[in-house]
Amino acid sequence: MSQDGRPDLIYEKFPKGHYAIFTRNRPERLNSMGGNMTRLMNEAMQDFATDSNMSVGIITGVGRSYSSGADLRDAAEKGVRATEVERQFAAGEIDSVERGRLIAEIGPFVGSGGGLARYGRTQSSLADLNKPFIAAVNGIAVAGGCENAMDCDIRICTPESYFGLYEVKRGFMPGSGIYWAPRLMPMGEGLYMLLTGDNLTAQRAKEIGFVHEVVERDRLLPRAVEIAEMIGANAPLAIQGVKAMAQFWRQFGLGQQQQLAEWASKYINLSEDAKEGPRAFAEKRAPVWKGA
Repeated sequence: MSQDGRPDLIYEKFPKGHYAIFTRNRPERLNSMGGNMTRLMNEAMQDFATDSNMSVGIITGVGRSYSSGADLRDAAEKGVRATEVERQFAAGEIDSVERGRLIAEIGPFVGSGGGLARYGRTQSSLADLNKPFIAAVNGIAVAGGCENAMDCDIRICTPESYFGLYEVKRGFMPGSGIYWAPRLMPMGEGLYMLLTGDNLTAQRAKEIGFVHEVVERDRLLPRAVEIAEMIGANAPLAIQGVKAMAQFWRQFGLGQQQQLAEWASKYINLSEDAKEGPRAFAEKRAPVWKGA
């Protein structure tokens, strides 16, 4: 729950149109994947995947952000609590059963390692589900939020929306974005985004085909629903077949690329530069890279 008692995720199903809407509801945290968001999203996805009357999903957010990715403040708080639990266990103050209960109570969190430990490939990927998803991007879509939009099959956004993968500015490799960017846009555009850490504006995203449409904010969700209803009116098996064939191309060679990324990210994310990047960001100064 959010601080005022609101659920972190709103999950709504519309059987007549054969679609569901997943709305991230942590606007005060830019809809980052903290709090109960990840758990609620996973539970909703499981329900959606097994409901034969659901053919397409829409993902969006409340406020000015689609998602800013991992909630680093939430992760830091959970990390402190987990460290204290481990200290108590090592000191013999609690047994293994109590340790397990406390760690489960803290819940999952993203550490400072970056790279593959990101929402997108470490959890069930939207690309792996046999039903299509529309990203109705209502604003900021950066880091894991950008990768989540990339994971969807169709993207529409508002004029003020922008996308970004900033990991190289912090000394890390991107997570699933390293796989999706070169597959969803021209290679040069994908590499520009990944290597510079620069923002991709809504207008530029439309020009290169990364987003299907740019629509005004008050038309964003209605347009997403229109697309969902057009898809939902079609034969379910045909829809699933089309997605399966498209994903075969999109994920071709993905296994080998993940093996390479696992090796590379371990080397890069444990480097001194990977420590310097977040430190410099926190201290609001330019990083001093060592290449080591």
